[in-house]
Amino acid sequence: MPSYYRPATLTDALGVLAETGAVIAAGCTDLFPSTDRQELAGPVLDITAITGLRGVSRTDAGWRIGATTTWSDLLAAELPPAFTMLKESAAEVGSVQIQNAGTVAGNLCNASPAADGVPPLLALDAEVELTGANGARRLPLARFLTGVRQTQRRTDELLTAVLVPEAATRGSSRFLKLGARKYLVISIAMVAVRQHVVDGAIEDIALAVGSCSAVAVRLRDLERRLIGCPVDGLSDLVTDAEAASCLSPISDIRADGPYRAGAASELLRRALDDLGDRP
Repeated sequence: MPSYYRPATLTDALGVLAETGAVIAAGCTDLFPSTDRQELAGPVLDITAITGLRGVSRTDAGWRIGATTTWSDLLAAELPPAFTMLKESAAEVGSVQIQNAGTVAGNLCNASPAADGVPPLLALDAEVELTGANGARRLPLARFLTGVRQTQRRTDELLTAVLVPEAATRGSSRFLKLGARKYLVISIAMVAVRQHVVDGAIEDIALAVGSCSAVAVRLRDLERRLIGCPVDGLSDLVTDAEAASCLSPISDIRADGPYRAGAASELLRRALDDLGDRP
């Protein structure tokens, strides 16, 4: 039996997956570093040749980001200002070489608490499309991610696309990240903010924080409180205590929990200030 498969169709890929339970490979920027040997163990299913899985497209319901879309693809795509935070996070995913190879679906399926793409996609109300032999299903990204390196993907499914609804593409956005150095860093805390302003007041807002919990989270209570508030001085309404109450900050070699919570609050305030300064 072959140990490496690179089918050209989704049907063939799902057949291989059902028959072999193969390891799914795309950019391999997470897969290879997590492998403690010179080669991947067991059958490997390379999904990069599957027609239709790569690229960003507009749909009647919003936007579709194919599973094998790379971070460089996202940076080059023409997208509304609400996606600026996703592009800013794409520019923070490792080096340019990593951005050229790493894929959106791989970033989500790896399910690292520090995955740069997750907070912006949460703030865009993204859903994932999971496809198996019995058809496709959709899950909100917040439900898809269940823990550190844990997702709701079944062993016979592929994550085939990320879907962003039209209603979440209003307004402008900002992504900020704190690490121990400026470049090529795993974050201590990161935030994604999207806001839609009408007549000087917040009509819609999304606040997401990553690297501060087992999975990135939306700050729903704080969002509700900010609806209707004047955009001027909005950052003053974000307190350390309220932001921390929405998080379960983790402690590791990079930072302890209290430091992470305080950093996340400050990043939220800076992101809101940055958006307030934009025309």
